[in-house]
Amino acid sequence: MSAGTSPGTDSIRAQNLSRILTLLHRRGPLSRADLTRLCGFNRSTVGALAAELGELGLAYETDPQPLKRVGRPSPLVHANENVAAIAVHPDVDAVTVGLVGLGGKVHRRVRYDAGSPPTVADTVNISRAVIQGMSAELAGMTRIAGVGAAVPGLVNNHDGSVLLAPHLAWSQEPLASALSVGLGLPARAANDANLGSLAESLFGAAVGASDVVYLNGSASGVGGGAVVGGVPLRGAAGYAGELGHTVVNPGGAACHCGRRGCLETEVSLGRLLAVLHLDHADQDQLEAAMAQDSSPALVAETHRQLDLLAVALTNFVNIFNPGIIVLGGFLGVLHSFAPGRLEAAVAEGAIGGLGSEVPISRAALGSDLLLVGAAELAFAGLLADPASVGALPQTAIR
Repeated sequence: MSAGTSPGTDSIRAQNLSRILTLLHRRGPLSRADLTRLCGFNRSTVGALAAELGELGLAYETDPQPLKRVGRPSPLVHANENVAAIAVHPDVDAVTVGLVGLGGKVHRRVRYDAGSPPTVADTVNISRAVIQGMSAELAGMTRIAGVGAAVPGLVNNHDGSVLLAPHLAWSQEPLASALSVGLGLPARAANDANLGSLAESLFGAAVGASDVVYLNGSASGVGGGAVVGGVPLRGAAGYAGELGHTVVNPGGAACHCGRRGCLETEVSLGRLLAVLHLDHADQDQLEAAMAQDSSPALVAETHRQLDLLAVALTNFVNIFNPGIIVLGGFLGVLHSFAPGRLEAAVAEGAIGGLGSEVPISRAALGSDLLLVGAAELAFAGLLADPASVGALPQTAIR
């Protein structure tokens, strides 16, 4: 506590700093006048808070654009994009590592093809090696806030341990603590689809929407997340959102969960790759391959998958009454292949005509999506208490 202040004063100051930095992080550069209007603080308070964030290395100001009206324009305040987080996304065929700055800016993204599902030890070692290869980018960073991991499985929201990630063959794995020890930074982990829904709500297609259903499709299957009333739906232990295990074809293929015809067994990247005669492909490669193939087999498979996806989306419209549905990963590619097919099926199937009112959008963040979402885990403490930046460690592998 600083001299001449009380615990209550320090608490208010911390809350005010958090309010300003969070706005800058989520909305981008704002003028002091904008911050005054959005926060309800007076101009001198905003000026003092912006200056303090600057001293902490978390924000900076630039000259504003000249105004065409009388009066001096207000300086623009920016979150420092060189305050960054390390984001890690293990999947069945690769580990992707990113360096993500405040404001959702991805400075670098590296996909390391693993060849087979990585273990937790593999994930830590690959992440460490990739980060060591980012020395030039790391040298330009002001601060590394921590590590966030997006995992295709059930992750304990409190300690970042993985209860079950069946496609990775992980069970009861202390991922967050392993990353923290291996990378020399505080680490957190959460379900990848939940983080994708958060990222799209903050920076992507669902900005401004308070009720969102998000589905992500990857080599690991289909995961989901929901934002209800502006709050991510997490569940008692952080396991909510297993939308990929909605049954869409009761007589369909067996799923690892023990049932048959789950969404992720019927709508799958593997089935698309088989038709395309490919062993693996990331989102961009898949889109390019599908754009060059107009065979009846591909058309039939995409239509089959879209129609089954529509069954699930109709259920989600009936359950969540979302304002928007966002599709990430290969689901976004699938949607783009036959525009309008999903919308028509959901509009026809949902009760009370609700489906006709829900736009279905492709995720706007593309291949950066899960990294941006994972970075939010690392930024959470910093955004809640910006003055704690002085206590943040530097990465041991920098």
